Amino acid sequence: MSERTPAEREARRTALILAASQAVVGSAAVVCISLGALAGQYLLDADKSLATAPVTGFNVGVAIGAIPAASLIRKLGQRNGFQLGTATTALGGLIATLALLQSSFWLFVAGLVVVGLGGAFVQQFRFAAADNAPPEFKARAISFVLAGGVFTAVIGPQIVIFTRDLLAPVVFAGAFLSIVGLAAVGAILLSFLRVHAPAPSLASHVDCGARGLWEIVSQPQFAVGLLCAVGSDAMMSFVMTGAPLAMVGCGFTPDQAAIGISWHVMAMFAPSFITGALIQRFGKEAIVATGLILLSACAIVALSGIQLWQFWTALVLLGLGWNFGFIGATSMVAGSYRTSEKAKVQGIHDFVLFGSVAFGSLMSGAVYNGWGWDTLNWIVFPVSGLCLLGLIGLRLGTARG
Repeated sequence: MSERTPAEREARRTALILAASQAVVGSAAVVCISLGALAGQYLLDADKSLATAPVTGFNVGVAIGAIPAASLIRKLGQRNGFQLGTATTALGGLIATLALLQSSFWLFVAGLVVVGLGGAFVQQFRFAAADNAPPEFKARAISFVLAGGVFTAVIGPQIVIFTRDLLAPVVFAGAFLSIVGLAAVGAILLSFLRVHAPAPSLASHVDCGARGLWEIVSQPQFAVGLLCAVGSDAMMSFVMTGAPLAMVGCGFTPDQAAIGISWHVMAMFAPSFITGALIQRFGKEAIVATGLILLSACAIVALSGIQLWQFWTALVLLGLGWNFGFIGATSMVAGSYRTSEKAKVQGIHDFVLFGSVAFGSLMSGAVYNGWGWDTLNWIVFPVSGLCLLGLIGLRLGTARG
């Protein structure tokens, strides 16, 4: 085994710090997703179709925060920028807790929007890891960061189980108050980032200057990468947001729903230890295609019945599909822009991505309440098929070129 270069050692250090922060601060998202719709249903008196609006609020916060987060991180530096994100996350947790104590549905939605704004900074972790890595280490750096989600799969659901009744008789409020503590621990971890961390990959090539945004986004690799990222992430959010409602609606407990989400999040992030290596061996497009096939397998299992094992198995397949599809698509996008273009491209990418995710989570509640769990899963097939067609078109275009 060859000795690691100083550039790779520094990239690994940065990626590990970001992975640890992902594990802790990222758990706030698990709290919001596990309990957001259930708390929304608890707060609503009449129209239960709005129950997923709090989860949508979280995703909207991530979407509208994407471009400002990228800009602020560029101006303040990674350490200061990311710590600003943890402060925003803490504020959102406080607002959500206050809303539950006051039984205010729309204030609760607003609180989750603010948590989502903080989450927009967390979403930049993967790009930060790639930006600080040599070209040959970029995919693995992204995987390192997302591997931190393995611990999120344990931390988040356990916080839900042990703190949701902490402020009884107001259910769920304790879990949202715990977000403040998660943000504080995350801020401490991020303080270990170097203020002026070197970016070794920048020295390996000459930057030819920034291109126009349309020239960048019209590249087939970027366009298909974004399409597959949107398809993977939006379908994951669409099915996952409706799953707790469906499980509770079928007679299972909120704790059983939280455990299902735990298995799902574990499946989302556990493969990240090897996804980067698989991308290097088989190529980005092949890994994305595998992810899309797994998403379809999730829908098949979900449509096969409503036993607890079927819900949990479907959620595991959903997580695996997201991991392959999302990491592969992120790697496609990361390889389509230059250093001078990264801030605007990353911001636009996440704005489009999480805007689609927000729409998916809102539609999840409407589709579930209007047409049921089966219809929600049937929608996965045409979306996955469209993404696969995009990958096939990209492969054919590359072969002709």
